[in-house]
Amino acid sequence: MAVVERDLRPSGPYRMPRAGRDGVLRRRPSDRALVRLIHHGDEPAVVSARPVGGAVRITAQARSRLAAAYAVDRMRFALGLDHDLRPFHRRFRRDPLIGPVIRRRPWLRPTRVADPFQALIWAITEQLIEVERAEAIQRRIVWRYGRVSECGSLRDAPAPTALAGRAPAELEALDLAGRRAIAMVRVAREVASGRVDLAEHEPAWRRLLAIREVGPWTVEKLAFQGQGRDDMLPAGDLAYAKAVGRLARLGRRATEQEVREFFAPYAPYQALAGLYALARAYV
Repeated sequence: MAVVERDLRPSGPYRMPRAGRDGVLRRRPSDRALVRLIHHGDEPAVVSARPVGGAVRITAQARSRLAAAYAVDRMRFALGLDHDLRPFHRRFRRDPLIGPVIRRRPWLRPTRVADPFQALIWAITEQLIEVERAEAIQRRIVWRYGRVSECGSLRDAPAPTALAGRAPAELEALDLAGRRAIAMVRVAREVASGRVDLAEHEPAWRRLLAIREVGPWTVEKLAFQGQGRDDMLPAGDLAYAKAVGRLARLGRRATEQEVREFFAPYAPYQALAGLYALARAYV
């Protein structure tokens, strides 16, 4: 068994995120570390993260050192340890909208997902439904189709191949709407076949957008949470429609185009600015 361990100092102020509600990223009771199962190809790795002084210690175990090192890299991405927000903070620290949040909560960071494919299929589950219901669907998908650790206590999100062979009706049985079930299977087939490479951002987005029920919001959620793109604001999100309508004193919900125009001055940090604006709007 290969072990890779790294002590990483976050860029700027930092707080560890919470465990996920999808059953993948979990809090280990023994030492309160965040832990998950992740796969490098077909090889599983168990990776954990916990604060150590002013650093975060990430430890991964796998059969090969390559898979363990991959798990460390993906966990550090998910935790935002290399995400340097200082240029964004310096530029907008005195901004009348998000400046107060930057000054009061400089540790605020996006929620990232270690596996881009997981970020993509979770975005599909979250289309047009409340968060709690989406999380329940995600837990069912993980339980039914997720990969299980050797110890049996951890589950990874499903591999693209696991969903590519499913009938949409199987996903509908987990409470996923029919058209979104079809979209998830089609997305999985595109990724499993290699026609969509999620490491190639713009080409992947173009191909995904050709699939019915995959629109800009889904791609922007993938980009922001799974690919680390701070410029990709999910402008069609209901939370932004409500927040911009309130912040801009429109007296109604903002349209998707109005949301994009509202955050355009924050380029290339539109999605980051959106996160901080939501924090300002709902305090």
